Amino acid sequence: MTTYNGQTATAGAGAARPAGLHELNAVVERVRASVESVIEGKPEAVRIALTVMLAEGHLLLEDVPGVGKTMLAKALAKSVDCTVRRIQFTPDLLPSDVTGTSVFDQNRRDFEFRPGAIFAQIVVGDEINRASPKTQSALLESMEERQVTIDGTSYELPSPFMVIATQNPVEMEGTYPLPEAQRDRFMARISIGYPSPEAEFQMLDLHGGANPLDDLQPVAHAHDILKLIEVVRTVHVAEPVRRYAVELVGATRNSPELRLGASPRATLHLVRAARAAAALDGREYVTPDDIQELAVPVLAHRLLPTAETLLSRRTSEQVVTDLIARLPIPRPQGRA
Repeated sequence: MTTYNGQTATAGAGAARPAGLHELNAVVERVRASVESVIEGKPEAVRIALTVMLAEGHLLLEDVPGVGKTMLAKALAKSVDCTVRRIQFTPDLLPSDVTGTSVFDQNRRDFEFRPGAIFAQIVVGDEINRASPKTQSALLESMEERQVTIDGTSYELPSPFMVIATQNPVEMEGTYPLPEAQRDRFMARISIGYPSPEAEFQMLDLHGGANPLDDLQPVAHAHDILKLIEVVRTVHVAEPVRRYAVELVGATRNSPELRLGASPRATLHLVRAARAAAALDGREYVTPDDIQELAVPVLAHRLLPTAETLLSRRTSEQVVTDLIARLPIPRPQGRA
């Protein structure tokens, strides 16, 4: 049995699963079941959302209206007992509505900071690309540094902290394209897609009479998520796998089909997400399969195709898939 663990003596068949991974899978299964009780027929979308949460990233849900983007975000938020705020992004939304502002207190004769909607552990940003670029940029510092700076004073955001944003395709009316710096802050972008006919039929029973979110109760606490994040950080990434991630991201920068490749931040996000995916599968080490599984959702939204690529109707997702097929897979370190 091949392995990328680096500890081949303990990674063989029948090896005991570490206690941390056992606890992680128990908690994640409860959260997964809770979310899937509301979102029918989309297990891969739910898995990516959980992966991003455990990898300390932010998630972008892009699809046409009405397929359950906001429902997925709210179901994940309600399944974890933590502070949750929802921001409806509109053209008249101001940056201070997101981050907060300093207000002069007449009694104290001093300015008092009043936190904005970003001060929560899970922030659901609905239709983020309907706000102006100025308001979108209000999220940049908080998503990268997990803090907000107002009038020269920095305020730390709570932990864990995750932004789950939804957006409509840019060709729809009333939308602003997210700038490259904003897209690069999101660890992954996924599309929900239309449900299968059977899942849509079941949806009529579940959603026809009442909103299933009303009955959703938390199945995990914020401190559980923090403990699981610590477990994910310990997942081993062997040198060949790290080099494979670097080569894959580097290939996007050299591709003639792209005028903008993925950033070094994308490499970090790819490896962190791969750690979380391995932990979800009960492994204490990352394999190239984890990198390949996450390459499209982690990399594609950061890339800008050339005009020729767009004319040939090839998408960034297709370019990444082709790069994966061409790039040699690293050999495992040993055998167990």
